[in-house]
Amino acid sequence: MRVIPKEVETLWTLFTGPVVWALHFLICYVTAAVYCAKAWEASFSFGTLRLILAVVTSLALLAILAAAWLAWRQWGFGSGDPPHDEPTRQDRLLFQGFATLLLSGLSFVAVIFVSIPLLFIEVCAR
Repeated sequence: MRVIPKEVETLWTLFTGPVVWALHFLICYVTAAVYCAKAWEASFSFGTLRLILAVVTSLALLAILAAAWLAWRQWGFGSGDPPHDEPTRQDRLLFQGFATLLLSGLSFVAVIFVSIPLLFIEVCAR
């Protein structure tokens, strides 16, 4: 029995990874910028902010992994080798699954790169 039905795999799944990355990027940088601009008014430390953003990063990575798993399933678990260039519905689905898988991988790496400053920055600079 499938937890997620096959009908979920539409063209919208292609954009899931990049949209999650973009939202993660905005959340991390806007939150850090607002905190650093008003750090003296904040009721929590920068370490707490880093922890919150680490949780946001983990959720973003999990969402991208879910999209990648759906893409891998749509691609037939890697059973069909590219190129998928025939004008058939099956080849379009395989191409979409493969493209979504690649975009999910790129988005996963992008989220990690956005999160790297959280490891090195310890205080807000004035």
